[in-house]
Amino acid sequence: MKTVLVVAAHPDDEILGVGATVARHAAEGDQVYAMILGEGQTSRGMRREDIGREIVDELHKNTLESAKAVGFREVFFADFPDNRFDEVDLLDIVKAVEQKIRELKPQIIYTHYSGDLNVDHQYTARAVLTAARPIGDYSVEEIYAFETLSSTEWNFDYSAQPAFCPNVFVDITDYYDRKEQAMNCYVSELCEFPHPRSLMGMDVLSKTRGMAAGMERAEAFMLVRKTVRKS
Repeated sequence: MKTVLVVAAHPDDEILGVGATVARHAAEGDQVYAMILGEGQTSRGMRREDIGREIVDELHKNTLESAKAVGFREVFFADFPDNRFDEVDLLDIVKAVEQKIRELKPQIIYTHYSGDLNVDHQYTARAVLTAARPIGDYSVEEIYAFETLSSTEWNFDYSAQPAFCPNVFVDITDYYDRKEQAMNCYVSELCEFPHPRSLMGMDVLSKTRGMAAGMERAEAFMLVRKTVRKS
């Protein structure tokens, strides 16, 4: 049995990026947790305070409903300002992630790809790498970067980061319906096709990644770090 931690920037990223793989981990007996760093929604007003707390609370309620669909044991909210992580000291984000790693001692972490368009995704990836650095009796053996529809594929600036190029494919054929069920809980986040953050967008991507690896459906990841200790 493994302990798995998904560190995501916003509510719904944990489903878009790794939802079916979470369902597979849970079905195989692993303990899977989610840490959502950003509050969500508040960037949609001209000012953060334009979005009432009740809207954020409703979004978090959606998160907890979706968590049941895929098998998260628990979801933790850090409530950093939505799409404003660059206004927060990176150290504060790192310390929040560090605390959860110390508490849960995960062997596997899934998080954002550092080359995503969204600034919160970029900061999340940096914070995870810093928090999970191999110092002392560290627990994290594997770190994977997932792709997030409506962010990963929208970054056309390759000057600093290459495009997302997956090298790990997880067969989710038997678990895709749970991902779709979970995403349906996010009533304020789902869009209509051809927007990528749509049910059809998810469907197309899962089949595309599956074809790349000879599977019906897959979620794809980039292996960031894997350590194999002496026996």
